[in-house]
This record gives sequence, C-alpha cells and structure tokens, in this order.
Amino acid sequence: MTGYGARLLATTALSLGVLGSAYAATQVKFGQPPWPGASVRTEVARELLEAIGYETSVTKGSWTLDIMGVAQGSLDADVALWLPTQKSTVEPLAKSGKIDLIAKIVPDAKYDLVVPDYVWKAGVHCICDLHKYADKFDHTIYGIEAGNDGNVLMKNAIKHNTYDLKGWHVQPSSAAAMLTQAGRDMRRKKWIVFLGWKPHWMNIKYNIRYLEDPKKIWGGKSVVWTAINPAFAAKHPNVKKFLSQMVAPAKIESQWIYDYGQKKQPLKQVAGTWIKNNLDLVSQWMQGVKTADGRQDAMAALKAKFSP
Repeated sequence: MTGYGARLLATTALSLGVLGSAYAATQVKFGQPPWPGASVRTEVARELLEAIGYETSVTKGSWTLDIMGVAQGSLDADVALWLPTQKSTVEPLAKSGKIDLIAKIVPDAKYDLVVPDYVWKAGVHCICDLHKYADKFDHTIYGIEAGNDGNVLMKNAIKHNTYDLKGWHVQPSSAAAMLTQAGRDMRRKKWIVFLGWKPHWMNIKYNIRYLEDPKKIWGGKSVVWTAINPAFAAKHPNVKKFLSQMVAPAKIESQWIYDYGQKKQPLKQVAGTWIKNNLDLVSQWMQGVKTADGRQDAMAALKAKFSP
C-alpha cells in the first residue's frame, strides 16, 4: 500500500469513527408516569426513534421516580414534566445541571379546577365563586391520587382560607375514579368541581370549563417539558435534536388520549396512525436529524415506513 493510500484509509477510518460516535445506534430509555398523555406521547417518540434505527425502552413509575432516574442516568429522557406544579422537584435538578429541560413539548397545557359547562353558565367562573355555592358542591373538591400537587394546592388553599374555602375538603381518588364520578354527576346535571387538565380526553368527551385563578395559586400557565440526562445528550446529539424539536399542542394530544383512553385503541396503533397522517408536522420535528447510523436524513426513512 502506498503512503497516500494508507493515509486515505486512516482518514476514512477516523471519519467513520467520528460519525459512529455521534450517531451510534443506542437504546433510548424513557421514564413514563402512569398517565394516558405521557403514555401516548412517549409511544409517538418511540415509534419515530425506532423507525430511524434506535432501540427504545420504557420504565413505568411515579413521575418523581422517573425524573430522579433521568437525573441519576438510569433513564435518558422523560417527556412528561408539568411546570409549574412540579417546580419544587424539577427546578433544583435543572439548576444543578442534573437534568436539561430541552423542549416545551406541550406549550399550551393547563392544570386547574374545572366545572361542567352548566355550572359555569350558572355563575361559577372563578375559584373565588365556589364558596357562594358551597352547599351545591357539598363543600367537596374531587382530586386524584393522594399527594398529587393539585390535591396539595387545594388542601393548602382550604387550610389558609384562600378564596374563602375554609370548611371544604379534597376527596382523593385515582384519576379514573375521579372522572367516573364526574361523568356520572354530569349526566345527572349535579354540581361538581374537580381537577382538570389538558391535554386529556376529558376535554373532548365532556363540556367543561376551567375556572379563573386570579390569585394564581395554580402558578399560572402550565407547560409540559421534555427532560434529558445531560451526559446522554452530549453523547447522542442526534436524539437530543429530535426530542428538542418534538412539540405537540394540547388539542393534538387530547385526541391521542381520547383514541387511547376512550376508544381503547392500542398505543402502537394510535401513534402509528397519527404519524402516518401527519408527516408534515413530523418533518418539522426531524429537521437536521439523521438516522441512527448517520447515513440518511431521518425523514427519508420515516416516509419509507409511514407514507401511504
């Protein structure tokens, strides 16, 4: 072999080595709290990553365990962090550099108290209106699992008589049980106030209104963030780029959740059908993203799999 040939071979090998380190196929480990929105959102991300050559896995657990897993490196990413309601846990991890918040994956989320539309039309527009109709509500706010931030917020409001809520109580339950109760009461036109959020199928199935919160005890505007482990992000910038560009408005995600949670369609079917019908939006998420081996634009691979 000539000296030039040896140098060319060495240069080619070095280039391939650099390419391999940046685009090496790897497993992306997601944390997933037990919420329908998090389930479908994670599945959409997984379907796209697997279609461009990555392996993925999901660890299901409470949101606090998930984000600690990302911070400690046992998990790589979490697409379900709600701010500001989870601020007390998430903010210290972000400020200390243990996690990176890289995308507002649901920029128009909401978490607040809701009432049926017929209650809103009767005059309950604000949390400050609840005390005027305490008997109609049986002094009860229906919540979800004990310890959830929403429950805690309202318990503190009651404790400090914020919005004149002294004497009320929060009824904890699972999200499914709370919504079953709400659905039953709404069919009977009973008055009920409960925790509501979007994205979620409740916004499609039920005619509900979010109550105004002038004292901002709920922290104002809600955003769902994607978090990634910084070391993983540095090693796999291609994955980070995709996750940093994946943004789905609440209206889209509520439909995902409705198809999964109410129509009982399998996660893989919900994600795959949506991707196939929305490649224009997916192409925005994939700008500058390559396949796992670095040899092809991600969208070329996705179109080959998902185009009609």
